[in-house]
Amino acid sequence: MTESAPAAPGAIRLATPVGRWVLFTTVLGSSMALLDSTVVNVALPRIGADLGAGLAALQWTVNAYMLTLAALILLGGALGDRFGRRRVFVIGVVWFAVASLLCGVAPNAGVLVAARAFQGIGGALLTPGSLALIQSTFHPDDRARAVGVWSGFGGVGAAVGPFVGGWLVDGPGWRWVFLLNVPLAALCVPVALRHVPESRDPRAHGRFDVLGAALGALALGAVTYALIAAPEQGASAAVLGSAVGGLLLAVVFAVVERRRPDPMLPFGIFTSRQFSAVNAVTLCVYAAFGGFFFLVVLQLQIVVGYSALAAGTALLPTTVLMLLLSARSGELGQRIGPRVPLTAGPLLCAAGMLMMMRVGEDALYWRDVLPALLVLGAGMVTLVAPLTATVLASVDVGRAGLASGINNAAARAAGLLAVGALPLLAGMDPDAYRSADRFDDAFRRAMALCAVLLVLGALLAWLTVRSDVLAPAAEGEPPHCRAECHTHCAVAAPPLDPGEPEPAVHPGDLPPPRSSS
Repeated sequence: MTESAPAAPGAIRLATPVGRWVLFTTVLGSSMALLDSTVVNVALPRIGADLGAGLAALQWTVNAYMLTLAALILLGGALGDRFGRRRVFVIGVVWFAVASLLCGVAPNAGVLVAARAFQGIGGALLTPGSLALIQSTFHPDDRARAVGVWSGFGGVGAAVGPFVGGWLVDGPGWRWVFLLNVPLAALCVPVALRHVPESRDPRAHGRFDVLGAALGALALGAVTYALIAAPEQGASAAVLGSAVGGLLLAVVFAVVERRRPDPMLPFGIFTSRQFSAVNAVTLCVYAAFGGFFFLVVLQLQIVVGYSALAAGTALLPTTVLMLLLSARSGELGQRIGPRVPLTAGPLLCAAGMLMMMRVGEDALYWRDVLPALLVLGAGMVTLVAPLTATVLASVDVGRAGLASGINNAAARAAGLLAVGALPLLAGMDPDAYRSADRFDDAFRRAMALCAVLLVLGALLAWLTVRSDVLAPAAEGEPPHCRAECHTHCAVAAPPLDPGEPEPAVHPGDLPPPRSSS
């Protein structure tokens, strides 16, 4: 379990056998979490029918995973820096696989939701480690190319995820959506232990903000419970108490984080007005995305009558557009500044979601579904890469990893709250997904709400984001991932960037000691 790899971190070349093994391992590990985030939504109607679960259980099937992942992803990155990125990555892969096995054999909705929360913990350990291993392992001359290859395979995984999920649901069954992770992990772990060198951040210490992570998770969980339970329980004592308790816990979280010497979420980073502004835009647009991708696969299966495979395949245009055009969108943002893309992108997405209101019982794919998805995809292409680049450009290069982690967690938290709140605001009762007519009416209202969120995000971007944030680097300045999105831009959250690792210092590089005279 602790066998050392034969090569030192920071010196491995991509063309060597070890370099190829490292890339294979990180792609395989990250693909587990990426596939899981794209295929589970496709399986929701079949899960509900098989387990006799209501809409609230389906919401928790998605949200339990996002809750623990969003709350712990910053802590997961810090653990890797301190105790070893390979070690924490491997633990995350094993943890994720065990939780996936529990999901796959869950006898009822309660066990499935608990296993999904457990799975999110593994994702929080696994997700930051994948790209961090590439950044810390490869030689600086090969790092950008390695990230590009990792990104390309990740984009392909995102594109085929809904197709694979639909095929599994319609074929061997929804449980294989989760069980598929077990053989992937069984292949990934021994390769990582044998071929991936260990690396750490020598500046990292042993103090971790476990209290902050726990308070953040409890606050999000309490508010989410109130939102999901409200349609069935109304303004009951449990719902009101959970809502108030969640808000109070959020206040306590903010107070604790401001006073801790080593907080998980250092509020000082928000002194950058651009960083604060772009995170506000992130909350709006990723709340809309989270709600849309939760509801659209249900709409296509419940109302339009698609199979799980057809529903998953129907969503491919958005992912393909992002895979093909995100890099060019990042380059455009660098030339003209982020203000216009961050304004136009959400407006295009809002138009796409309003077009989805036409998708009803008699919808035709080429006439109704595809045009809406193409407009939505065009908006996401315009928006996502400049948004990620603006986040990284708003802070010092040395804090890029922290800034990216905060933005990623904010996007996941926004999606989590949207999945809880949208059915309530759209008037979906607990059994709405069992009636095509009732679900269709609520879906149309939800799409209008998502469009409002996106318009709000566009207004925030126009009023608060500067146009000069993505100015080209000065001559001689080291390049960094702030001019373009060099990682695959997933719909669940902006990509993580671990920042630039510090160069290794060797004894021969140090100046001679001064004389003691």
